[in-house]
Amino acid sequence: MKKQTLLIIICVLLLLAAIAVAVFFVFKSQKQDADMNVLIEMMDIEKQRLEQEYSTYTYEFQDITPTLTNDSLVKLVDAQKVKIQQLLDELRITKSTDARRIKELKGELATVRQVMQYYVGQIDSLNVQNQRLANENIQVKQRYAEVAQTVEILSKEKEDLTQAVTRAAIIEMTNFTFAALNERGRATKKLSQIANFQFNYTIAKNITAAPGDKTIFLRIVRPDDIVLTKNSAADVFSFEGKLIKFSARKDFEYGNEAINGTIYYKVDEMLPAGKYIAEFFLDGNRIGSYSFEI
Repeated sequence: MKKQTLLIIICVLLLLAAIAVAVFFVFKSQKQDADMNVLIEMMDIEKQRLEQEYSTYTYEFQDITPTLTNDSLVKLVDAQKVKIQQLLDELRITKSTDARRIKELKGELATVRQVMQYYVGQIDSLNVQNQRLANENIQVKQRYAEVAQTVEILSKEKEDLTQAVTRAAIIEMTNFTFAALNERGRATKKLSQIANFQFNYTIAKNITAAPGDKTIFLRIVRPDDIVLTKNSAADVFSFEGKLIKFSARKDFEYGNEAINGTIYYKVDEMLPAGKYIAEFFLDGNRIGSYSFEI
């Protein structure tokens, strides 16, 4: 009887502990959801504030244009107006959850503000000079050239940043291994017994890459530089503006986390002995090139 009572007490304690753990994780999940909603609301407010600032600068540039008498400065201001409108249009379609892009647009707004202040200062200076020193046209042109150079530098910096972001978004491949298999799926070193090539790899984690459905292409190049294919007419894909052959392909879904994969190539042709090269392509980029010998 005592043993039965003790067993009941233990079961009750375990049940209470399980309930406590479940309640803890439920509250934790609710808190995370609440924190995410607060963050999204803050980014939405920040986005609205930025839209208002961009709109304000658009109106200010429109007010400046009629006061200009110099064609070069008119072109620079018009170019800046176009840039502001493009940034404003992009901001309006950017989702509130895209914190990284909103932060970038905020930084570009700071640049616009600096250029705006610079232009205002230049306009005031030119008005004074036009009234008092009509013979300083050479110096004025030189200042215009400096402004143009500043705009060019800012454009180059933005281009470099875009290229850096593009490079960071390229998905990489790691942990490559190769095995030659016989008809029973066992590793073999005999050329005459090879029935399949097995390629194992890992698609690396990359939070900046675009997630979704993807296709990885494999090119197997023989020692005599011939690409192994099953259907040479249909087995092609686009790379650097050209259609090139592939040996095998695999579709998968990428969620920005590391994922292991395997691609097989069925060997039904005579293979020469020697050094082979396996090249992997994803999203228009060569993400891996490995050599192996059989």
